Amino acid sequence: MSSPGRNSYRKVQRGVAAIEFSLVAVLFFSLLIGIIEFGRVLYLMNAAAEATRLGARVAVVCDVNSPAIRNQMRGLLGVLRNEDITVSYEPANCTRETCEWVEVSVVRQIDTFIPIASLSFNLPSFSTRLPRESLDSVGGTNPVCR
Repeated sequence: MSSPGRNSYRKVQRGVAAIEFSLVAVLFFSLLIGIIEFGRVLYLMNAAAEATRLGARVAVVCDVNSPAIRNQMRGLLGVLRNEDITVSYEPANCTRETCEWVEVSVVRQIDTFIPIASLSFNLPSFSTRLPRESLDSVGGTNPVCR
């Protein structure tokens, strides 16, 4: 037979484990979601760098200001909008015969999904500069420029 003091102690302790778990779980899951978000941001940074490289490669073989440049970049990184992408040709206002360089850059703001602290920040500005090649899609027959 158990003593009366022991039963009253058990009644006082009932539910303590659930409360301890809830306190620890909030911290643990917040940390876990933060780690996942940090990984997602690193992925977006890498994808933005790759998108600028792809955009520059497409820009040097397609017509000047071809829509295929932005389409290819958005295909690689779906969060990009047209206003996030800048394509510039040097010298300014050049034609396919007079252009010497093509530069493609991306600037984008990223929102995180961390439950406790929702953060927004700008990705670093990524840009790629390449010398011109043809700047002509050969009458629209180049499959990259469609």
